[in-house]
Amino acid sequence: MKTLSIKQPWAELILLGRKRIEIRKWNTKFRGEFLIHSSQIPDKESMEKFGFNNLPSGFIVGKVTLVDVKTYKNDEEFLRDRNLHLAGERWGDKGFILKNPQRIKKIKAKGNLGFWEFNKK
Repeated sequence: MKTLSIKQPWAELILLGRKRIEIRKWNTKFRGEFLIHSSQIPDKESMEKFGFNNLPSGFIVGKVTLVDVKTYKNDEEFLRDRNLHLAGERWGDKGFILKNPQRIKKIKAKGNLGFWEFNKK
């Protein structure tokens, strides 16, 4: 199944339904359900900002559906969606619009860049 590696606490915030847009520098034609992999190295500054101190890293932790991709043409558009992507600064101009986050039983896995295929053995 398609999988996307996302640093903590962003992966957790998606699973909690608080982060509904994932910001990326690249686009994708893919639409549909994918697995969320929590990257090995967390974003320590954001962990503290959102009040987390110990979240799973290096695991597939959930799944979510990518329903569309939004292109941010300027900073004003980006800031208008701040409560949906929670990003303090602009990391990219593509917003992956996410729906139906679901937590699953953790599965240890190595991550990768972009969407990658996870095949449970």
